[in-house]
Amino acid sequence: MAAAFAGFPRIASAVSSDPSEAVDYYDKLGVTKIINAAGTYTALTASIMPPSVLAAVAEAAKHPVRLAELQRKSGEYLAKRLRCEAALVTAGAASGVTLGTAACMTVANPDAVLRMPTGMADMKNEVVVQKTHRYDYDHALLNCGIRFVEVETLDQYEKAFTPRTVMAHFFNAAQSTPISREDWVRVAHKHGVPCFNDAAADVPPISNLWNYTGMGFDLVTFSGGKGMRGPQNTGLLLGRKDLIDAAIENAMPISNTVGRGMKVAKEQIVGMVAAVDWFLSLSDASMESEFRTRAERIAAELTSIPTLEHSITIPEVANHVPHLLLTYDRQSIGLTSAAVAARLRAETPSIELNPATEDREHLPFVGGTPDPGRETIVVGVWMLQPGEEQIVGRRLREVLTEGTRS
Repeated sequence: MAAAFAGFPRIASAVSSDPSEAVDYYDKLGVTKIINAAGTYTALTASIMPPSVLAAVAEAAKHPVRLAELQRKSGEYLAKRLRCEAALVTAGAASGVTLGTAACMTVANPDAVLRMPTGMADMKNEVVVQKTHRYDYDHALLNCGIRFVEVETLDQYEKAFTPRTVMAHFFNAAQSTPISREDWVRVAHKHGVPCFNDAAADVPPISNLWNYTGMGFDLVTFSGGKGMRGPQNTGLLLGRKDLIDAAIENAMPISNTVGRGMKVAKEQIVGMVAAVDWFLSLSDASMESEFRTRAERIAAELTSIPTLEHSITIPEVANHVPHLLLTYDRQSIGLTSAAVAARLRAETPSIELNPATEDREHLPFVGGTPDPGRETIVVGVWMLQPGEEQIVGRRLREVLTEGTRS
């Protein structure tokens, strides 16, 4: 037996435990590192895990465990901490939407697990949704073989329920919500139908982690890699125990399910639990104070820029943290905000500004108002690492000053 493994290094010596020996694979692969002055966007790899979460992930990687036991015990722990009946760590919030929808399908159709998404001819599969809540994540529900039933008024909502209705879906950060959360829950429950709230980007405030289940939503999903700063490929599905149990029936590692490909490794499950512990150790006030301080430091670097004014806004729901808005007269500076964003992205260090800087239609999402006479730069400060606010402020000053000279 020993001879069979003669060509392999000893495991203990092959894996280094010394962080100083870690290879920087971004450099090795030629991948550009960025300063994230945008926010927790998936395309920008969302957040950076804090030291306690990184340590928990590294420790979890050292030992194999039984996945079912880890799922069960992590869910029990999270449910206690987050004041709900049950919890499941998912592969991001979009996975939480799919598994939650699959759970509602399974409760309504006992043989749904093996038949989703194509064998739907004789199955209940209607999901009621407000027309203004149709969004870029519709496929997370459609993957379960559902059919949307759109409503625009409370009266239409009352009449939308049929024997085929399996779920009422709510997008928490929708810009327009003709039917309130409270009415959404009340009417769904009157008809005996579970209601689901997609609140992916909606912490802080910390209390949202239990506010919506406390309000009566049967399922709520959050992203793990945004405000909670867990691994980016994690999320939380919280809610009724029977529905969480049904979600697990549709999830990995069970084969031949709609969620089989949404794998969450042991390291990510532990990392999500550690992130919740870290997040709950903070306060909304301390986070807001820190983010406002960062914004003011950047603004202080720009006091000499002609016509430039700054304000700090907090979006009402999603990404509910201070953002820095910088407005200026385009003729005085000679650069559009989109041109400023492109300059910062192309140079070293590469800096990404909030997408609303280049797309004025997104300004309302960060609390801004488009002004045809002025340009707007939006700086998302909450994912900046220590000291990066000074770099962002300095580079903005240099680019905007060059614009005034051109």
